Amino acid sequence: MSNITPFPRSHSGSTAAPTQTGFDRLELSRIMDLYGRMVSAGQWRDYAIDFNRDVAIFSAFRRAAERPEFRIEKRPSLRHRQGMWALIGETGAVLRRGQELAGVLAPVERRLLKIVED
Repeated sequence: MSNITPFPRSHSGSTAAPTQTGFDRLELSRIMDLYGRMVSAGQWRDYAIDFNRDVAIFSAFRRAAERPEFRIEKRPSLRHRQGMWALIGETGAVLRRGQELAGVLAPVERRLLKIVED
């Protein structure tokens, strides 16, 4: 118990690259709202979040023991090129890419729409 490992700190005045990419509160709230609606619809049952130096990934699973049905990736390095948000399907194909999270999540949200008969 006498070994103390210091928590790595970023220097406030430094312009070094961040050590980890993550989701901010509004982005994660939007993603978790979609996840909750998909769970209540019976589509998804599990999720995983992965934070790396250059990418933050939210993976949604139908079952925990298989590949993710969708991955939502945030890559800030692509912000000025293709857009930092990407929706990736189960096979690894990029289904949607863009600057705004709402536009990238649109194909998944469309799956929730049901035709209501009068």
